[in-house]
Amino acid sequence: MTGDPVVDNAPTGRGQRRDRLAALLVEARHGKRDALDTIVAELTPVLWHTARNQGLNPQAAEDVIQTTWLTLLRHLHTIAAPGALIEWLVTTTRREAWRVSAASRKDDLPGDDTFDELPDGVLTPDELLVDDERRRALWNAVERLPKRCGELLRIVAFVPRPHYDDVAAALGMPMGSIGPTRGRCFAKLRRLLAEDPDWSS
Repeated sequence: MTGDPVVDNAPTGRGQRRDRLAALLVEARHGKRDALDTIVAELTPVLWHTARNQGLNPQAAEDVIQTTWLTLLRHLHTIAAPGALIEWLVTTTRREAWRVSAASRKDDLPGDDTFDELPDGVLTPDELLVDDERRRALWNAVERLPKRCGELLRIVAFVPRPHYDDVAAALGMPMGSIGPTRGRCFAKLRRLLAEDPDWSS
């Protein structure tokens, strides 16, 4: 006779991350600067994506993100739900981005009801979190590749339409081997990503 089925109530990867960020926020409220630094380092890429998604240029996006972090400092002890820190920061970033964008266009700032129905192409906080986790999973996988593969894929990622002769010179490899090596590296990368729950979830 079998026993009752075991129910796994462990939080998912995203749930664990939310819990960890909430705990860091509580620590920051108690004056632990390292906790706040960790929050800033981990969520700045998410906020950068949020600000840029509103059509801001890089300089304006940096200013918006800085304002968001200053706003967090002012409201550090008044955020009612630490577990919703990501949503709070994303909403604050969007509002500031809209304000900056509206000021530059001399248009009216969208009202609070704009948050009820997000326009097409704007990611929700959960979608931003998933997107950020997939980016982390991708670069973690690249770090696990052989050195030559990592170097080659970084060039492919960051240099628009790189010429094979430039790649060969940069990596010190025969030009004729770049295509086959690139194919093998992508195959290894796909295998690593297939094993990573943050990529496949």
